[in-house]
Amino acid sequence: MRYMLLICSDDKAAPPAPRAEMEAIVQGHRRFSEELEAAGKAVVGERLRPEGEACRVRLKAGQRQVTDGPFAETKEALGGFYLIECDTKQEAVEWAKKIPLREGGFVEVRPIWQM
Repeated sequence: MRYMLLICSDDKAAPPAPRAEMEAIVQGHRRFSEELEAAGKAVVGERLRPEGEACRVRLKAGQRQVTDGPFAETKEALGGFYLIECDTKQEAVEWAKKIPLREGGFVEVRPIWQM
């Protein structure tokens, strides 16, 4: 089964991480990606560009509405993801525990519907 590991920050208003901290996190993600690949669990993983470069398409009153980011109504920001293959949800959770995070960050583990 496939699982999406969504990497989020709890407070998008937090100050940017110091350069050394960001470099350590990026290196941690490289090691994590290599470990996923070696275990045959990786499908894809990507870092997302800032929310200010995003937009949302929403259906409201039967009409499609496009809103440019950043999105003031959300406290959390999605920073990246990994799509992985695991036999169980618990296995996916164990992989999620290994993802490098800043203080206040979290990983949401979501199973993928098989289409």
